[in-house]
Amino acid sequence: MRGKETQLGPLEVSVDGSLERAISRLKRMMASEGVPKEIKKRRFYEKPSEKKKRKARDAERRRRRQARREARLASKY
Repeated sequence: MRGKETQLGPLEVSVDGSLERAISRLKRMMASEGVPKEIKKRRFYEKPSEKKKRKARDAERRRRRQARREARLASKY
């Protein structure tokens, strides 16, 4: 596998612990590592040109959001 590769830490289930609680802990660990988002992103092949456009679009969205936040903070003071 190419790219960033991460491993989740061990998930220990005690004898008296519930399986449902362990599953929910596993889901939380996976969500914090970004596994569901990565799976969704890699479900289909993304052409390099489309990837470039998506990254530019996301960067523009982040820039606008940051500008709105800064304007809101500046108006408070």
